[in-house]
Amino acid sequence: MTAKTVKKKFPYRSAVVACHGVCPARADFACKYGCVGCGNCVAVCRFGAIRLNTDGVAEVDEEKCIACGLCVKACHQEIIRLHECANTIVVKCSNKDKGKEAGSVCDYSCIGCGICEKTCTAEAVQVVENCAVIDEAQCLSCGMCAVKCPRGVIADMRGLLRQTRKV
Repeated sequence: MTAKTVKKKFPYRSAVVACHGVCPARADFACKYGCVGCGNCVAVCRFGAIRLNTDGVAEVDEEKCIACGLCVKACHQEIIRLHECANTIVVKCSNKDKGKEAGSVCDYSCIGCGICEKTCTAEAVQVVENCAVIDEAQCLSCGMCAVKCPRGVIADMRGLLRQTRKV
């Protein structure tokens, strides 16, 4: 199927995969919350906006994505969601395990340390079920949570900010 081109409406939205994408995607991998590389999202995307990276993890091309939500429905791991493109700060993890257990599974798992929560002056970040969650309506996209995240879980989709990763 060839990718279609559709004009996006403002405010722009896009799908985002809440998995860092550096661990190999497979069903028997220790992280039960990450992408398993099943390809369901790729198969339903009519715009060619999703591909599996070299590790088999789904990645979204924000330029091609029109936020139709088909990939969200197709993901049996429930790690794809729609986000406002104007807000470039996203959480790239869905692990709900507690700190030490989450950290032992993946070097990029959220361990629920709460540094992001304490750093956010807009009170847009909360740790829910041991994983950071950003309220996009409150987020200022300043990126301080991404800079302070010790595990690189919170990312700037523009790639401008660097995390102070300490693994």
